[in-house]
Amino acid sequence: MNCKSLFFLFCSIFSFYSFAQEPVNLQCEHLVNPIGIDASSPRLSWKMSGNEYGTKQSAYQLIIGTDSLDVKRGNGNTLQTDKIYSDKMLVNYVGNQLNPFTKYFWKVQAWDNQDKVYESKVASFETGMIHLKNWKGSWISDHHGIEYKPAPYFRKIVDLKKNIKSARVYIAAAGLYELFINGEKVGNHRLDPTYTRFDRRNLYVTYDVTKQMQAGANAVGVILGNGWYNHQSTAVWFFDKAPWRNRPAFCLDLRIEYEDKSIEVVSSDNTWKTSPSPIILNSIFTAEHYDARLEQPDWNKPEFDDASWGEVNVRPAPSQHIVAQQLHPIRNVEKIQAKSLRKIDDKTYIYDLGRNISGVSCINVSGEEGTTIRIKHAERLKPDGLPDLSNIDIHYRPKDDSDPFQTDIFILSGKGKEKFMPKFNYKGFQYVEVSSDRPIDLNKESLHGYFMHSDVPQVGFIESSNELLNNIWKATNNAYLSNLFGYPTDCPQREKNGWTGDGHLAIETGLYNFDAITIYEKWLADHQDEQQPNGALPAIIPTSGWGYHWANGVDWTSTIAIIPWEIYRFYGDSKLLYNCYDNMKRYVDYITEQHSVGYLSSWGLGDWVPVKTTSDLELMVSLYYYKDASILAKAAKLFGYTDDFSRYNQLAENIKNAINNKFLNTQTGIYADGTQTELSMPLMWKIVPEDMIEKVASNLNQKVVDNNFHLDVGVHGAKALLNALSENGYAETAYKVATQNTYPSWGWWIVNGASTLYENWNIDADIDISLNHIMFGEIGAWIYKGLGGIFPDEDYPGFKVFNLKPNFIEELKSFSASFSSPHGEIKSSWEIKKGNVTYSVNIPGNTTANFSIPKGYKLDKAELSGRNQKLDLYSDDNGAYKLLPGNYKLIIKADIKP
Repeated sequence: MNCKSLFFLFCSIFSFYSFAQEPVNLQCEHLVNPIGIDASSPRLSWKMSGNEYGTKQSAYQLIIGTDSLDVKRGNGNTLQTDKIYSDKMLVNYVGNQLNPFTKYFWKVQAWDNQDKVYESKVASFETGMIHLKNWKGSWISDHHGIEYKPAPYFRKIVDLKKNIKSARVYIAAAGLYELFINGEKVGNHRLDPTYTRFDRRNLYVTYDVTKQMQAGANAVGVILGNGWYNHQSTAVWFFDKAPWRNRPAFCLDLRIEYEDKSIEVVSSDNTWKTSPSPIILNSIFTAEHYDARLEQPDWNKPEFDDASWGEVNVRPAPSQHIVAQQLHPIRNVEKIQAKSLRKIDDKTYIYDLGRNISGVSCINVSGEEGTTIRIKHAERLKPDGLPDLSNIDIHYRPKDDSDPFQTDIFILSGKGKEKFMPKFNYKGFQYVEVSSDRPIDLNKESLHGYFMHSDVPQVGFIESSNELLNNIWKATNNAYLSNLFGYPTDCPQREKNGWTGDGHLAIETGLYNFDAITIYEKWLADHQDEQQPNGALPAIIPTSGWGYHWANGVDWTSTIAIIPWEIYRFYGDSKLLYNCYDNMKRYVDYITEQHSVGYLSSWGLGDWVPVKTTSDLELMVSLYYYKDASILAKAAKLFGYTDDFSRYNQLAENIKNAINNKFLNTQTGIYADGTQTELSMPLMWKIVPEDMIEKVASNLNQKVVDNNFHLDVGVHGAKALLNALSENGYAETAYKVATQNTYPSWGWWIVNGASTLYENWNIDADIDISLNHIMFGEIGAWIYKGLGGIFPDEDYPGFKVFNLKPNFIEELKSFSASFSSPHGEIKSSWEIKKGNVTYSVNIPGNTTANFSIPKGYKLDKAELSGRNQKLDLYSDDNGAYKLLPGNYKLIIKADIKP
């Protein structure tokens, strides 16, 4: 009996013992029970709750309807499919056209491989506008110009004379907003809507406000902030000169369904009223100023007298493309109490939150009327212990001193204890200096911070016996989240820009740790908005126009290919890849026609912020050119574009050959000058000829050993180095580099107090020294790959089939990586005792893993965890063990040969 036969025998034994469980985690458009979706054919997905003995889905049925009880009973008046024989757990809705403003209920029936059926609980999704024509409201603002500083209030009284069944608010804004009904803030989102190219696409958000509405008079209140729409602060990126710039505006429909089934829509129009608010300045880039003396108590309640308020200004819509904001929103995710307080004098206090965050501070204070308090936020302190902003304010170009960087200004009303937290700004900081022009009394509890970011669910977890490694992973996640605000940014303080390179460098770190697909789909739509007709993309996205002439080379703007491809690999969802196909094609053609000679390109920034050694620009850029062309070829094959596949597959091959012909010395196994970056990148992108891989990898290993196991790379080398080592037989070397604690290293940052990742290996550098950057963040993904060995298989994306290639590091006595894939939790963990490894692994239902034992070890015993049932595992023709769903405990011994 050959290996394959043994494998199929193993499969049949497991099939006999199949105990599948109900479908769980039902999602629509990768969100749980979303409301206000615009997708005409929304994606529906689920997981299997169990993984007992080879759980496999053999068929499914979708039941969708507008009555939840009917759906629960198994009847769908919208869609009821036949029994579909498929193991897919991500499908598109294909049925009658969905109606706007409608709540649909759905469930899944799934059959296992013994034809036993299991039912999910009932989930829901609710459509929004769907079409632009369904909007009733007008875009309104006040009558002030772009230089007017105070944020405007708006209000409208809605009189309800009948009993309501449901109420929804649909609101779009150019700028930022907060919405209130009867004095209560609606929802817990921050900084809605997320930033887009306002003259090309605007986002709207849907809220269920049924519970906020009351019989009789209701007050609807809106306050508008500038955001990126009316950028009044000045910096090197010229957002103050954005072509869309205008006074903030919004459009709102309040749609009320009464119990008698009648519908009433109350909209933004010229009957609303407006007034300036106490927010006397708000800048997404710098800070917010608030004068509590200007407060109008109960301005958003029905009983408020608005006789002195002015008329609104009806404006044209900023764009004709207004679509639903379908993503995990920004929130105040974590409240952080001050770790310490140092009182300088009666007017100056220094708070330390103990960690670097993106977000805001919230202060509670009392004092005399007119007392002006300045709340300065910084990442580091000067030698005298006062805040030092010199590492993050270098790109600010203030017109005067009225808008200080990262410094909120709060003017007290003198009416007892007062609270201030900015509404339309966020910052990057650890330290907060509170200074006032009159004495105030503060204690440690008077100020706290909020860690703000896109509230994406965490899906990956790491724990090991090396505390430094654990802290590096935590710092990487903190840096990633600090730079996720509806789009990936580079830093939360100095820029807040959507740098393309930072985005693709950290994509795998993001996807191993967080369910972030909704953010990336929104950001790639921003890419489509910004792409020039010739295919060019800017370096920062969104942009007011900056970035088309500098920094937007191939090694940066390859986001257009890399991110859709990684989303496809991790989620098994080809929608983003399909939507971006034409954009990728135009981009690759643009490189070919405008920025390549002989299949090589030098259009790029290169290995940004290296330690000391500069790597060859043309080699690095051409490797990204190859990556883009190869992704495009794979996408063309996936979608059946045969001519495109032939063309771009040949282009990728030509680029690879040109790189190897020019830069690879086949005698020495050295690329270019043999820097760590020049050797690791060809290995990671897999362009090294098969017969040269061992020699190139050996040279890379020796280069690192000669550097005393320290890295000497910039951002692109940091992406490649650990992967190139661990995937080519040198995992121990990679681990030593990853866990170094002396300069230069990730650990060097940690031992010097970092709780996030930095922008520069040199913590005393004069420039490029933000203390919360994500561009060196690939190490967060490498931990899952290089140690846990968890890899998606692009031939079976979404971890339907995945590869387990762990590396058992002798210095690392215990390690655990868990990852909640689209099919369920994958877990890879071990303990090492006396050179032998107890390896525990969880394979989720409806998947298969190819498990490869690292060189130097052999499988001694295998059993199902918790059942002590010994298994006979057999490797396939490639030497990998096929693991069906289940919890395994494998005893692996060092393979010591005489």
